[in-house]
Amino acid sequence: MDNNFTRRNAIARMGLLIGSTLLTPLLGFGVGNENDKRNLSPFYLAPQEPLQPGPGGLNIRTWVKSAQTNMQFSCVETAVAARKMGPAPHVHDQLDELMYVVEGTATVYVAGKVQEIAVGGWHFRPRKIAHTFWNAADKPLRFFDMYFNQNFEDFLEELFHKIIPDMVKAGVTPMDPAIAKRMSDLDKKFGVTTFHEERAPLVERYGLIG
Repeated sequence: MDNNFTRRNAIARMGLLIGSTLLTPLLGFGVGNENDKRNLSPFYLAPQEPLQPGPGGLNIRTWVKSAQTNMQFSCVETAVAARKMGPAPHVHDQLDELMYVVEGTATVYVAGKVQEIAVGGWHFRPRKIAHTFWNAADKPLRFFDMYFNQNFEDFLEELFHKIIPDMVKAGVTPMDPAIAKRMSDLDKKFGVTTFHEERAPLVERYGLIG
């Protein structure tokens, strides 16, 4: 196996372990029912090749599901193509999220302020604060998002593995009434408020690919 691949995965695993350990007391984990803790089962995640952005320029892969941790924590890998814009700015009613960058540089936009997160860097985004991300660099970006207090991986899997493929297959855009309704229903289900009108100005301002 490529030594660089092995080293990257070791760094990623160490970062995820540190992140979840640091946030456990911050987010109130470990104070619930003792029976819930005892019901957790050990599990192993085998190494995989780094996720690629794919033809759409943005791709996700779930590593840890909330169901495996009694709804305390989940983890999703995200790959973003060069110069690619992320989602429209949005707010979560319940979700707190922690980003750990393993390849490239992430640009995050939080409450109107822009910040770059380099490889090995972390960024915590608490609920009820408008945010998004993009890849402003000329090479791919890859990071892990850790989700707390909500099974947000199910939101992403529904969007990326069902709604978007159906949209592409039908040859329509997100403005299509049926697709727009499915996205709106998904937002409501997970307490997400999306500011769609703010995405295009960010794409134009920073010279990104929509």
